[in-house]
Amino acid sequence: MSAQKRDYYEVLGIAKGASADEIKKAYRKMAIQYHPDKNPGDKASEEKFKEVSEAYEVLSDDSKRQQYDQFGHAAFGAGRGGGGGGSYGGFGGGGIDLEEALRTFMGASGGGGSIFENFFGGGRSHNPNAPQEGADLRFDLEIDFEEAVLGSSREIRINVNETCERCKGAGSEPGSGRKTCATCRGAGQVVGGGGFIQFRQTCPTCRGAGQVIEKPCTTCHGQGLVKNKRTIDVKIPSGVETGSRLRIAGKGEGGLRGGPPGDLYIVLHVREHEFFKRNDLDIVCEVPVPFYIAALGGEVHVPTIHGGAELKIPAGTENGKVFRMKGKGITSPRYGTGDQHIIVQIEIPQGLSGKEKKKLEEAVDVLTEKHFPLTQKMLKAAEKFYEHKRALEKE
Repeated sequence: MSAQKRDYYEVLGIAKGASADEIKKAYRKMAIQYHPDKNPGDKASEEKFKEVSEAYEVLSDDSKRQQYDQFGHAAFGAGRGGGGGGSYGGFGGGGIDLEEALRTFMGASGGGGSIFENFFGGGRSHNPNAPQEGADLRFDLEIDFEEAVLGSSREIRINVNETCERCKGAGSEPGSGRKTCATCRGAGQVVGGGGFIQFRQTCPTCRGAGQVIEKPCTTCHGQGLVKNKRTIDVKIPSGVETGSRLRIAGKGEGGLRGGPPGDLYIVLHVREHEFFKRNDLDIVCEVPVPFYIAALGGEVHVPTIHGGAELKIPAGTENGKVFRMKGKGITSPRYGTGDQHIIVQIEIPQGLSGKEKKKLEEAVDVLTEKHFPLTQKMLKAAEKFYEHKRALEKE
């Protein structure tokens, strides 16, 4: 049932004012995460994938998105709110109240009166003087790698349209009010055409409100909003990554006529680090290991995001060997703590003097072929290939 469905914007983790590119990007990320091929046998992921795909199908289509923004899930169900009135099977993919379909087609909103009354001579379909919620805002914030993995606090400054304190968002001077529009006589619409066919249009004077301000507010000039610079403290939790969104309720644009303010969505962009790399909650880094420690064994000092640590290197460690340091990764309040993965880079000494080179040569004189198994394995494979090659050439 539609009452059980989650909000499509919430499903994709986006704001209502999200652009087409933002919708597509959010869908691609979640589709990859929950795709059945990536989660075989996982029923929860399969249902999540279906939910994400359904949300994207509606929000990526301008027409469907307009219907959804106006009527919610009822726009694609078996009738809005389960009320009276017939349904027209197949409209919007699942049957919809015919009156609602016409209301959407004609651009009317669900206010008082039937759509047929509105079309053929009824009153206004909505109340433009009702309280109006403020718009949501987006702020892109670039942060350092350290802030993303450890968490931090930031102070940001944004320009925002706030509810006018003088008129409280009404647009009129305190003590004054509104009067009936002389053009439409309060109907909010004017009639054009003649004869049997008549067309209703939004009144150009009051813009559909049916009323006009008697005396505009001297602060906001009748807009109900004033632009101010606002300072906001932002708490960045540990474990965030590029694309993470932080919602700060009530810090968007101010509402009109007593309506609540919108929300502020902060989209994070994390700078890369020259040493540490990230894989979900795990940290990956390449650590140089002196060749003699790789050969003989020993310990090396390894930086982690939590501080320095010692790592034991067994004798005979090869280049590219990966070691795991449990619990040395990123800590997330929701998903726990990851690990740090160390990729060994065997380091060869540089800038040896003549005397140092001679001592090193004396040291390696004790080595024989048996000390280099990888070289021997390569030579055997090559010889096998050449034997086969010679046999083919004789045929």
